[in-house]
Amino acid sequence: MIKFLTNAEMRSADEYTIKELGVPSRQLMKRAGEAIADEVAKAAEEYGKKITVVCGTGNNGGDGYICAQALRMRGYLVAVFAAEGRLSPDCQWAKSLYEGEYTHKIDGDIIVDCIFGTGLSREVSGEFADMIKAINESGAFVLSADIASGINGDNGRVMGTAVKADRTVAVAEYKLGHVLGDGPDYSGAVTRADIGIQANGEYACAFTDEDVRAFFPRRKTNSHKGTYGSACIMAGSEKYIGAAALCLSAAARSGCGYVRAACPVAVRDALVSYLPQVIFAEDVDLSSSAIALGSGCGADERLYKKIKSILSSYKGKFIIDADGLNALSAFGKDVLKDASCSVLITPHVKEFSRLTGLGVDEILSDPIGCAKAFACDYGVTVLLKGAATIITDGKKTYLNLRGSTALSKGGSGDMLTGLICGSAARGLSLTDAALCGAYVLGCAAEAVSAEKTDYCAVATDILEKMPLTIKNIIG
Repeated sequence: MIKFLTNAEMRSADEYTIKELGVPSRQLMKRAGEAIADEVAKAAEEYGKKITVVCGTGNNGGDGYICAQALRMRGYLVAVFAAEGRLSPDCQWAKSLYEGEYTHKIDGDIIVDCIFGTGLSREVSGEFADMIKAINESGAFVLSADIASGINGDNGRVMGTAVKADRTVAVAEYKLGHVLGDGPDYSGAVTRADIGIQANGEYACAFTDEDVRAFFPRRKTNSHKGTYGSACIMAGSEKYIGAAALCLSAAARSGCGYVRAACPVAVRDALVSYLPQVIFAEDVDLSSSAIALGSGCGADERLYKKIKSILSSYKGKFIIDADGLNALSAFGKDVLKDASCSVLITPHVKEFSRLTGLGVDEILSDPIGCAKAFACDYGVTVLLKGAATIITDGKKTYLNLRGSTALSKGGSGDMLTGLICGSAARGLSLTDAALCGAYVLGCAAEAVSAEKTDYCAVATDILEKMPLTIKNIIG
């Protein structure tokens, strides 16, 4: 798993390393600057050896001065563009070590962005905004130290303006701002430089192929369809037959033994020959290992009553998506608090806004905090969809970073619900099923994007890639 830290968590790890482990802050700065210089040197092989290091007045600027001196000692043509203002003590110390040239122009083959670190909490303006504009308009290869200047380290939002980096060197640990919000679009390729800061705690983590492989244990030869559980999905309406088709098809590819569909007659008649492996019924089967509800159902009071009934009488794993969430928003979400089953909700940001009463902007400012708070208050697991999907039970938090903009099309959420339901049916916990489903769907989307482009990919392309995707993960 890969850790991602908030600003506060990074400061705490910094302080622990300095105060408890006795590593001087200036030694850490020296390691950081030299690690950044190593990455600049790699880039110089391709982009050229004329380098401008743009240094701010804080510790990120200090890293820049150390980097500039290290590059100078290696024979590169280096100049520092220094921001005006009062320097932090460690930045002042690092500047005193720099013996090279200064410049009043931001240009060169490579520009190293050391203006702001992850602690930025205000809108960028004035001289600093001008510096960022000059970097972005330079045409040079841009490498950012720790995080692209102007990006909020906690949520990835642009603080007025931000450097558009080609590469970012995450100092010590990856930050949430690298993967949330606009962070991915401004960070470029992100590499991590271990400088000896010890980070201990329950941090948000992203899974890798190796982690997800554990969700696909070797299947026993002496087994049958009942061994792998049954998924029941209530989906579709006369208007949204396709939502049911995609959801059920994904569930059928998840590895569970049975897939049951509770859907209107019009949906059944349209899909029965397309999905001969699915068992069609008029109502939800409460004997199922996992139940999912909401895709294309229509958010009316009838659906809300069905949700209430399942919450009160079902003992298994229950996934509520799409119109199910909209029904809860319209008729009352407090029924979640008295659930007799374990519950996963899978909203996108606007659905989550309707459900919580929080504004979209408020959620995007602290998506993990908002998701964790709701999970704790209502006793559910939350999968909050986004470029980085957040999965939390209120205690532990995970991120899914796999995917592409091929998923930014109709049908993606329906397939995710089906994958999660089927994965939960075959034995995974709701948290693990959410992680598995989001990861597999994301990897399949990446494969389709590489083959057909994000523009041309459609949901059924992604569906067809799922078997090969799972085969590649299993190895």
